[in-house]
Formats: sequence, structure tokens, C-alpha cells
Amino acid sequence: MNTPLVDPLLVYLADSVSAAKTLEQLTRPLLELLEEVTGLESTFLTTVDPMSDTQRVVFARNTGAMNIPEGLSVPWSDTLCRRALEEGRSYTDDVAGIWGDSDAARQLGIRTYVSTPVRVGDGELYGTLCGTSPRKVPLADGADKVLAMFAQLIAHQVEREELLERLRLANAELASMALADSLTGLPNRRALLQELERMLARAARRGSLLQVAFIDLDAFKSINDQYGHDIGDQFLTAMSAHLAGALRAGDLLARYGGDEFVVVAPIAADADVSEDETFRLRLALQTVAAFDFGDVHLDYAGASIGLVRTAPGTTDAHAVLALADDAMYAVKQSRRGTSRGPSPTRSIRD
Repeated sequence: MNTPLVDPLLVYLADSVSAAKTLEQLTRPLLELLEEVTGLESTFLTTVDPMSDTQRVVFARNTGAMNIPEGLSVPWSDTLCRRALEEGRSYTDDVAGIWGDSDAARQLGIRTYVSTPVRVGDGELYGTLCGTSPRKVPLADGADKVLAMFAQLIAHQVEREELLERLRLANAELASMALADSLTGLPNRRALLQELERMLARAARRGSLLQVAFIDLDAFKSINDQYGHDIGDQFLTAMSAHLAGALRAGDLLARYGGDEFVVVAPIAADADVSEDETFRLRLALQTVAAFDFGDVHLDYAGASIGLVRTAPGTTDAHAVLALADDAMYAVKQSRRGTSRGPSPTRSIRD
């Protein structure tokens, strides 16, 4: 019993579709197959943007005298593809007689033309799959069905890639949200711990150290209690911007939680210890400010800031933050009873 032979073109099509991971990997062999099926020297895929009146050739295959270059952009309003769609005419071997007023067709020397739209989603026009020749070429029986099938395969790949891109962006957004404070946009506690671990490891490799400042916004609760959470949130956002103004290149500012922030700054191992207090004071002065939130004027006397310098080879982020927190608490205790704290007052704006 003889085994039936499978058309080599079908085998090539099956191999191409199953192996394709990208739109280009799928389209190029389809254009080659389309040339075999139609006998047309140029086969190509275009994208269409009616809003900008542009049709662009994305991928093309040229084997004869006619050359449809990739990247070619022409006015959509003058293309054979638009005319074919509007007139329901997908094939002609007399372009000059049917569409003689097309400048694009005349310049390219197109005599025979065939195309089908590539539609995605709910019928949105993505582009066209086309074949052209400067010769008069009859359309083989069933070629229009092959063209439509190829267009559908391309549309499915376009939709797949668009879906994957949306998923990638969504995942990136979720990852960003997981590591960012939703109010201030600063790195949150989780991101701080991850980055502090990296900075500690880098410092250990380079033989450098880190300054870690733990910042507590004194009397923040009284602002919330007196003016409400909306003013409190505005204050936290404004204060984060103030603190960012004290940063140097390579420094990290994060919101640890509530009214607490952390600044991490690389420093040379042989830097004078007086630089620690200088840095702490610079941060503290940055928190002394006046804020206007609508009809609320807020004079803030500054935060409690504890600062530590890491020991050589330190890699425990949690331990470093605990030490900085202890240093902050000591500063807070020393300020208690001597600091005037925030002095919020209301004033009606004109």
C-alpha cells in the first residue's frame, strides 16, 4: 500500500508556524510561501495608521525586477490597499486600467496586485498582506484562500505579541508597585532592605562604608490629629521632596513606614568621622521648613535623625537599620522637652 505524499509546501508551512516565536520569524517564511503560491515577485506585510495617513512596509520579499523596500512609507489615502478594501477588489492584473490615478502604483511599476487585510481584535485593521508584479500574472485557484489564511496566522501572532507585551508591562508595574511607596513614590521598606543589602555587599567588595540615617518626623501624629490625614499625607509627600534635596549622587532615600524615612549614603572608609555629624545635620536642617497646604500653614521645627556608619565588611541590613533606629531614638530623647516641635497654624487665603 502506497503512503500518500504530503505537499512539501505544507510541511514547510507547518514547520514555520510551529517554530516561529516572533512576528518576523512567522512572516518571512509566509512571504516566501506566498510567492510560490501566487507567482508574484514581491510579497510583503504592511501596517496601516489611518490617523496619520500612513502605510508602512514592515517585511518584504523581492525576487524579480520589482523591489518593494522594507521601511517604505506611503500615504494611506493613495495606496492600492485602501482602494482594494473600499471597493472589495482584492486582485487585479490591470492596475493601470483600474487605478491609474495611483501615484504609488505608477512609481513602483505595479501591474498585478493582490492583497487581503490583516485584522486583529474586534476587526481593527492592523495592516495588509500583499503581492505585486510588474507583469500580468493570473491568480491561481485557491490563492485567495491561502492569502486569507496567512493573514489570519499573522493576526494571531500580532495579538499574541501584544498580549505578551501587556502582560510584561503589567508585571513590571506590579513589581514596581511592590517596591514603591504608594504615597511618596519612594522605595518602600522591602525595596530599602533589598537595596541596602546590595549596597553593603558592594561596599564590602570595594573596602568602603555606608552612612545610614534613620529619620523620624516628630509630632507627625499631632498634624494628622489636628488637620486630618489628607494634610498629613501632603506633609509626608512634601517632606520626602525636601529630604531628596539633601541627597548626593549614589545616595538612597526610602520611606521605612509611617512617618519614618531612611537615607543610605556611600562613604570612603578613611573619611573623617566628623562627616557623619555633618551629614546628619544637613539632613536635619532639610526637615526644618514651612509648608502651605491650601488654607493650612505649617511651620515644622525638624525631625529626629540618628546616623550610624557601618563597620567594615558589614552585610546584615536588618542589623544596620536597628542600629540607626537606636541612634534616632537617642536623638529623639535628647530633643524631648527642648524642641518646640511643629507649629501648625491656619490662615485664610485670598
